Amino acid sequence: MAVSKTNKKKQQCYIAVPSQIINSLSPSGLQSLLLSPKKKNPSFSVKLKILLNNPRFWVLFLFVFCFVGMMKMWFNFETSLPFTPTPCGIFQEKNSFLNENLASQLSIGAVNVGEEVKEDEKSEFWKQPDGLGYRPCLDISSEYRKTSLDNVKGRTRYLLVVVSGGMNQQRNQIVDAVVIARILGAALVVPILQVNVIWGDESEFSDIFDLDHFKEVLANDVRIVSSLPSTHVMTRPMEEKRTPLHASPEWIRSHYTRKLRRDGVLLLRSLDSRLSKDLPADLQKLRCKVAFHALRFSPSILELGNKLTERMRSKGPYVALHLRMEKDVWVRTGCLPGLSHEYDEMINNERKRRPELLTSRSNMTYHDRKLAGLCSLNALEVTRLLKALGAPKSARIYWAGGVPLGGKEALQPLTSEFPQFYNKEDLALPGELEPFAKKASLMAALDYIVSENSNVFMPSHGGNMGHAIQGQRAYAGHKKTITPNKRQMLQHFLNSSLSETEFNRIILDLHRDSLGQPELRKAGRDVTKYPVPECMCNGTMSHSSI
Repeated sequence: MAVSKTNKKKQQCYIAVPSQIINSLSPSGLQSLLLSPKKKNPSFSVKLKILLNNPRFWVLFLFVFCFVGMMKMWFNFETSLPFTPTPCGIFQEKNSFLNENLASQLSIGAVNVGEEVKEDEKSEFWKQPDGLGYRPCLDISSEYRKTSLDNVKGRTRYLLVVVSGGMNQQRNQIVDAVVIARILGAALVVPILQVNVIWGDESEFSDIFDLDHFKEVLANDVRIVSSLPSTHVMTRPMEEKRTPLHASPEWIRSHYTRKLRRDGVLLLRSLDSRLSKDLPADLQKLRCKVAFHALRFSPSILELGNKLTERMRSKGPYVALHLRMEKDVWVRTGCLPGLSHEYDEMINNERKRRPELLTSRSNMTYHDRKLAGLCSLNALEVTRLLKALGAPKSARIYWAGGVPLGGKEALQPLTSEFPQFYNKEDLALPGELEPFAKKASLMAALDYIVSENSNVFMPSHGGNMGHAIQGQRAYAGHKKTITPNKRQMLQHFLNSSLSETEFNRIILDLHRDSLGQPELRKAGRDVTKYPVPECMCNGTMSHSSI
C-alpha cells in the first residue's frame, strides 16, 4: 500500500531491557551497542540505509511488533517476558481499566489476600461460641390468644407516645410502647419521634423503620394506626407524667385504664425504663417479637446497610467495634480520654461549666470510675484487648460510632496495629451516603446493620446500641460478642511489670465466659439483651417460632 511522502514523522518506541542483560555486557560491548560501528562493508551499509528509509519496512515492523504485543496481552506473557507491558502505549487503555478497578477495590476496603491472611482466618479468634442448641421460641399462652381478638378490634381507645433520645434509645421505648398498648387494650398510634436537640434529627418513624412490616408483624397483638381517627382528632390528650421507673402491668392498668376510657386518648412521654423489666412470660415474648421481628429498618437503609456488610465480608471475616470516644461521652461519664493534658483539661472544664451533664456518682474520682469499669475504653485499651484475645493483625475492622475526641490521632493505636480499619464513610461509594448524611438516626442504623452482621462484635462501653446488638446476636444464634470485663481487667492494664505473654494469658482467661455464650436473664435485666429463657429454648424445652 502506497504511503504519502509528506508523512515523514517518525514514531518513537521505547523498550525496556532488563538490568541483567545490561550488566552481562562488557564495557566495549555496551559501547558497541550504543555507538554506531565503523562502516567496514559499504555495500551492506548502503543496503541497510535504503531498507531503513523505506516506509513500507517501518509499517511492516510496527505491525509485527504490535501484533506480538497484543498476543502478549491476551496470553498474559507479562510475567515471563523481559519487556514493559506497554510498548508504544498500545496498552494504555488496559492499564487505565486495571487502575480504575484497583481504585474501586480500595474504595470498598478490598485487599489482596495472601496465604498468611488465609491462615489468620482459621484463628481461634473467629471461633463462634457454643449456642447450646438455643433458638427463638415465641410460643404464647391460650389466654393471650383469647384476649388478642378484642385488643386488635378495639376502636375507642388510643395510646399516643413520644419517644426521645438517639435511635437505639428510641427503639427501646417503641418496644415498651407496644407492650403498654397491649396491657391497656388500646390501639397504638405510630410513635412520634421527638426532634433530637443535640443532632437536630427530624426523622420520623417511617424514615427509620419499615412501617408496613411493623403493622403486619404485630397485627395479632396490637392494632397499629398511622394517626388518630377523625372522631378523636379534636381530643386534647392530657400528658401523663406520673409513670414511675419500672412500673408493673398492674400499676399501668390501675392508673391509666379509667382515664383512657374517659378521654379515649392517653399521651405518654419519656418511656425509658418506665416499664418493668420483669413481666409475665407472654409480654416478655411480645417485647422480643417487637425488637427482633417487627422493628425492621426501612428498605433504603436496609439496602445500603447490606451493601456495606457485603463489602466488609468480601475478603473474609471481620470485627465490628462500637467505639464510644466522643466528647459528650467523656463529659457525661466523668471520665478522661487520656490523649493529652490539654484534652483532659478540656473535658474537666466542660464538666465544671455544666455539672448537670454528669450522669451519676458525682462523688467518685476519675481514677475510681476507671477501676469500677464505668469508663469507655480508649483506642490503646481496645487494641491491647483485641491482641490479647487473639485478633490477627490482618483482621478487618469496622468501627461504628461518632467522631472521637481528637479525631484520627485518637484512633492511631488501633490503625497502627490493625491497618484494615474502616467505617461507613470508607466503604460507601461516592454519593451513597448523601441521603443519610444529615440524619444521625439513619447513620446509626447503618452502623447497627454492619455491626449486627459481623463475625465478631465488641463495644468499648455499655450503651443502648451495644445492648441492642448483643441481644440481636444472641437471638440470631449466639454469634460471638465480646463483653469487655473492664472492672477486672483494667488493673492489669496498669501493671507495667507484666510481660506481654502473661498479660495476654490473664486477659484471655478473664473473657472465657464473655464471648456471647447463652446467658440466662436475671431479674431486672432487659429480655431484649438476654433473650434466654423467655424468648429462646433448646432441645430440652418446647419451642415454636412466629
